[in-house]
Amino acid sequence: MLDVACGRGRHALFMAGAGFGVDAIDRDSEAIAEVQEQARQRGLVVNAAVVDLETHPPPSLGDGRYDCVLVFNYLHRPLFPALRRAVKRGGLIVYETFTVRQAERGHPQNPDFLLRDGELIQLLEAFTILRSREGEYDGRFVASAVARGPK
Repeated sequence: MLDVACGRGRHALFMAGAGFGVDAIDRDSEAIAEVQEQARQRGLVVNAAVVDLETHPPPSLGDGRYDCVLVFNYLHRPLFPALRRAVKRGGLIVYETFTVRQAERGHPQNPDFLLRDGELIQLLEAFTILRSREGEYDGRFVASAVARGPK
């Protein structure tokens, strides 16, 4: 499993605690150090690494390497081809981030970091959408999808 833009590793640590093998990547070296320390303290294995996800061209995340790719509260549109390629045949992407309506509430405001209406489904082209939602949830405007890659 790959946790992309993992921040301080909330999802990576949870999944490792549930017994999954987890790689976690983020460009923030301090956040990655925190993930590594939390994993050590909890006796978990999380392979955490500093990776700049916004290089041009985007970094390779490994072709067909992961059963599941997680992305929460992060959007860099040029990374989507690498995200899709990283999923094993029939594997999953679980993605959730803010929509343009979130700017009405404050942070984030930059449209580069906000999904347009229906955009997440389009970005997951060639994947089968198993579940999705878009709207206001817990006081935030988000779009979410769980999608299965081609078999």
